[in-house]
Amino acid sequence: MQSTNNQSFNFLGQSFQLKLLSQLFSDRKFSERILSVIQTKYFDNMNYRQIVVFIKDYYEKYENIPTYDNIMQTISIEIKDDIQKEYLFEIVKEIKKQTLEDSRFVQDRSLKFCKQQALKKALQYCNKVLERGDFEEYDKLEGKLKEVLDIGEENDDGIDVMSGLEDVLSENFRRPIPTGIDGIDKNIEGGLSKGELGVIFAGPGGGKTTILTKISNTGKNLGYNVLQIIFEDSDVQIRRKHLSCWTGIQLNDLSKYKDKVIEKINILKKENNKFNEGRLQIKRFPSGTVTINKIKNYIKRQISVGFKPDIVILDYLECVLPNERIEDINTAEGSIIRSFESMLFDLDMVGWCGLQGNRCLGLDEEVQTDKGVIKIGKIKEGDKVLTHKGFKKVLKVFPIQKQPLYEIKLKSGKKIKVSAKHEFPVKYGKLKSILTGLKIGDNLFIKK
Repeated sequence: MQSTNNQSFNFLGQSFQLKLLSQLFSDRKFSERILSVIQTKYFDNMNYRQIVVFIKDYYEKYENIPTYDNIMQTISIEIKDDIQKEYLFEIVKEIKKQTLEDSRFVQDRSLKFCKQQALKKALQYCNKVLERGDFEEYDKLEGKLKEVLDIGEENDDGIDVMSGLEDVLSENFRRPIPTGIDGIDKNIEGGLSKGELGVIFAGPGGGKTTILTKISNTGKNLGYNVLQIIFEDSDVQIRRKHLSCWTGIQLNDLSKYKDKVIEKINILKKENNKFNEGRLQIKRFPSGTVTINKIKNYIKRQISVGFKPDIVILDYLECVLPNERIEDINTAEGSIIRSFESMLFDLDMVGWCGLQGNRCLGLDEEVQTDKGVIKIGKIKEGDKVLTHKGFKKVLKVFPIQKQPLYEIKLKSGKKIKVSAKHEFPVKYGKLKSILTGLKIGDNLFIKK
């Protein structure tokens, strides 16, 4: 048996190549699946290559598979040499004579060959990244390989609106998982269903973590598997919040009534069978170090060892990096949300995340106001602060929460303590933060 390690269809013979060219004309779905990956160099005959070029060019220009007449007309216009023209005409006629016999074999073999060649190239790229130790590129490896493995997959042509009406009219087409918070459940028809995402938006100190913990707690009570991802709180803090939810004992009193807490939890385990069916797992990642791709890989590992989450809680969105570096922070957040939604759909899970207003500077940092230079901890509502767009009124002052701080040192010697999200005006009217690529050597606009 011949090896398929060749770089062309030559090992499959001329008859196979003619049948493959015939399939490009006669089977539209097959053509659309393979035209993006098939290369002219895979054909050993120069004239076959020329016909493939004409087919690909026609498809790119008209978004349609050409007919034999279309290609004959193209040959008449594009080929100036009469002998070459006649030779191509004869080849097209020969292609047209091919029967549909072995069409499934031809399509399957050619798609596998194209996928093999693309996989070789992808693996070479992956090896280079691994050899360089370029860990910032690691997140792209999965996407690169998935792109290759998807080669030749059936195109989705949509669905007839009248098909499967019984399933469409089923009362169980959407099965929401309640949050346990009446106001939210009432407004979203009982909760979220698999593949759906909910966002809790509030300022710092607005109770996002408390709400997300309550949602996690309810999921566990109802027998679902819940993964609660945290960044800034410790797992002990979150576990204490759960214990408070289950027992009704205030956070500050949990240690005081330790025996009572354990007793109530044991009663809950004994009386609520659903409680024992589900699992609530807390995972802490360092803030500003992970992307949705990394989170997805972590979840896949959990699935492989038997823990498949029904609900994923992300507390909170600002602590996650976009899969690729994006300079505009709003675009970056949008990219993270879309990646999170895509992950939920792919893995069939409900998702909740927190989103909050900006909180960037340390309390001792000084800012320019219309009344002079003031420490940011002294800023009040109504004060006017100098921004890159002039003085702007402070509408709201939020309480500060813990988060990682970075110290930026300017050439003048001035030092500024900021979060990874604080944006500085740089060249060409752009804004950059540490999160979106601010680096040593960038020039910041400052008030002299």
